[in-house]
Amino acid sequence: MIKKSLFACIVLIVIFIFYPSPIEPASWKAPVDQGLTGEFSPNNKLQSSIVIPLPFGEGPEDLALDREGRIYGGLQDGRIVRTTSSDDYTIEEFVILEGGRPLGLHFDSKGHLIVADAFLGLLSISPTKEITVLSTSAGGLPYKFVDDLDIDSKGMIYFSDASYKYDQHEYKLDLLEMKPNGRLIAYNPKTSTAHVLKDNLYFANGIALSQNEDFVLVNETWQYRITRVWLKGEKAGQSDVFIDNLPGFNDGISSNRQGTFWLALASARKENVDAMQENIFLKKIISKLPNFMQPKPIYQGIVIGLNEEGQVTHNYQDYDGAKVYMVTSVQQEGNKLLLGSLEAPQMVIYELNETK
Repeated sequence: MIKKSLFACIVLIVIFIFYPSPIEPASWKAPVDQGLTGEFSPNNKLQSSIVIPLPFGEGPEDLALDREGRIYGGLQDGRIVRTTSSDDYTIEEFVILEGGRPLGLHFDSKGHLIVADAFLGLLSISPTKEITVLSTSAGGLPYKFVDDLDIDSKGMIYFSDASYKYDQHEYKLDLLEMKPNGRLIAYNPKTSTAHVLKDNLYFANGIALSQNEDFVLVNETWQYRITRVWLKGEKAGQSDVFIDNLPGFNDGISSNRQGTFWLALASARKENVDAMQENIFLKKIISKLPNFMQPKPIYQGIVIGLNEEGQVTHNYQDYDGAKVYMVTSVQQEGNKLLLGSLEAPQMVIYELNETK
């Protein structure tokens, strides 16, 4: 009996090893992780935040404020919820996007909520809750994973298609494959056309325009860097590295349009994740494991402020993860930071002060 069980286990292991992997990974050597040290040193400043629990649903990955001061967030189940007023944090349903997963949110000059929906594409929702699909493809490729956006003063929408190959449910496969499947796209609402500004990005995530709108930043999450794409001037059309070797998985980014970018690190880096990136065979094996056996994030809250030269100016954390964790977006409204999370069942408000 024992021999038969052992033989069966061996057969299953052999089948598992040689069963085709869903990915064709590339080998990548991660830069040496300096960790949460120096200007990224641990602290628990975010533990003074106001937490707004959600009575239903979870994962308001991005938050946005309308003209009346209500806070909006998109949930994993496709709902977009909001607070009932600027001073009442009771949560109510705004709309539900059937088959969708609203991620990036931003209001345009007309008061329409522009939504980067992982599955449905780029959407517009009017104050009367009319939903319009703006764009579902660019450059001859349909969007697979629309993620985040920003809007310039003329109404041009810049947004990310995190991966043209893997959707939101498969994002860990994109991490394991480590190929530049992401794109930065510009949508012109006047002509209803979209074009690719930059491709070959390693998981194109958060998007933010500079104060003068002369460049746009895009987070390349898998390679711990932010890429700058120039929109105006002599460098228009060119791109360079804004900051790299970040100590965590850079997710959302926003600009306060006063010279500060707010960056959300969803998780600190993990030594085992960096190490496995060089081993193609190992990554193929891991890709076949059930989700609960694959790498997990570190549940901490990390928010970093950067100036327009890519230098760290602010460092707010809940290093213990006691109150704020897995922050995936940061939006500044006055003296407050609105913090979203891909997984947490809450919205978070952090009041700024003069300390770094």
